[in-house]
Amino acid sequence: MSGSFIGRLLGTLSGRVGGGDRARTAAAVGGLFTAIVGQAREPGFYSALSVPDSLDGRFEMVALHMLLVMRRLKGQGAEAGKLSQRLYETMVDDFEKSLLEMGAGDSGIARRVKTMARGMAGRIRAYDEALADSDGRRLEVALDNNLYGTVDPVPDGALATMAAYVRSCAATLDAQPLESLMRGEIRFAPVPA
Repeated sequence: MSGSFIGRLLGTLSGRVGGGDRARTAAAVGGLFTAIVGQAREPGFYSALSVPDSLDGRFEMVALHMLLVMRRLKGQGAEAGKLSQRLYETMVDDFEKSLLEMGAGDSGIARRVKTMARGMAGRIRAYDEALADSDGRRLEVALDNNLYGTVDPVPDGALATMAAYVRSCAATLDAQPLESLMRGEIRFAPVPA
């Protein structure tokens, strides 16, 4: 009993001495991650845009929205860098927890999470380079390789519509004040109908 009291006491003290920053960062990460997952689960992606409604498809949608937010935070100072890192770590932890809940064995989880993390790094690079390139076709290729990697053939217009959505999201995020993102507040572009 005294251990829990001391733990609560130390938690209260740490909240007053430097812990406030941790609490604010945790709240911001929670807000951003919830918004990212919520946007990634929008039904329009899976119905109107033919994103596979599968574990892989949902992973790809979370990864895509995650990298858009990380792209916005990039180069915005040390605090934004820390927030981006914590957000990424939260996503990896969430993937690991989800795999456990799905019944993946402990020995297979580390391998699958490592594969996802490696894949995420490649996706971040591919999408970031494609967004920096004025040629819209490069973004369509990145989306085709990742988001629609298991779809054959990709329905007509889906790649162009998704590429336009990604560019619109990037612009929407770029227009948002950094301060709101640092508080965990975020808006994405509307999901194409």
